Amino acid sequence: MIRQDIIDQLRVPPGKRIRLKDYDTGWAQTDELKELGKDTIKERAKVGLEKNLEHLAKAQDMLYADDRYGILIVLQAMDAAGKDGTIKHVMSGINPQGCQVFSFKKPSAEELDHNFLWRYARCVPERGRIGIFNRSYYEEVLVVKVHPEILEAQRLPPGKRGKSFWEARYEDINAFERHLTRNGLVILKFFLNISKKEQKRRFLDRLDRPEKNWKFSAADIQERGYWHQYMEAFEDALNATSTKQAPWYIVPADNKWVTRAVVADIVTTTLQGLDLRYPEVSEAQKKALAEARKKLEAE
Repeated sequence: MIRQDIIDQLRVPPGKRIRLKDYDTGWAQTDELKELGKDTIKERAKVGLEKNLEHLAKAQDMLYADDRYGILIVLQAMDAAGKDGTIKHVMSGINPQGCQVFSFKKPSAEELDHNFLWRYARCVPERGRIGIFNRSYYEEVLVVKVHPEILEAQRLPPGKRGKSFWEARYEDINAFERHLTRNGLVILKFFLNISKKEQKRRFLDRLDRPEKNWKFSAADIQERGYWHQYMEAFEDALNATSTKQAPWYIVPADNKWVTRAVVADIVTTTLQGLDLRYPEVSEAQKKALAEARKKLEAE
């Protein structure tokens, strides 16, 4: 397990304004980790991930049986930060019947006829299940904020689209998440914090390797040109919407093994902290089980 003080460093404190430039995107988050060295930390991360996957599988089984809570994992990041790989590796050991992954594309005409949260609310996991949003309603205050022309297609009532408009959207998101958590949904939000330098390296890797060419899009380069605007949008969103009930974690993403270890640890630890338990069997049920045993043994 990752030490709690390190996890606390990654959690965005509610009500306190953070700057992304203050968060290291690499593996050396503390002086102690630097002294241990990359190879040692990488091996520990690998062992920790394996153990967490074992614990996560057991916790998921209890989550389903307990049937009081659902888990929503929100992943947001710049392109090539490793969202897909994180989902693949962290969720590799769980029962696929108890997990749903949603990736939201361009909204349909029906979706545009509703409020901006509607299409996401329909995909919220039910009790006993884990839901993953690979990008989410936060796109509405990220890519839409960087490209405000998108608002023209959202059929909104007339009005100014300045600071108060975005603050209202943050308020709507906080109210939405507050409603969900009051009704048993546990929300974990991860911003995979990749550096511009590492993104460039991964883009070049996609171009150099034929089996990865399909992952590359000219739009990736276009959006990279808005890096500064995206960093400002992420900072604003993280500061406005990291709450006690639905915190944001800024996860270092320059090393994929760090990202996966951190996300797995937080998800597993959160599940284990829910006091999950299997349903108790009543006396009447115990009697029925005993009768069933007698019949089976008598065959």
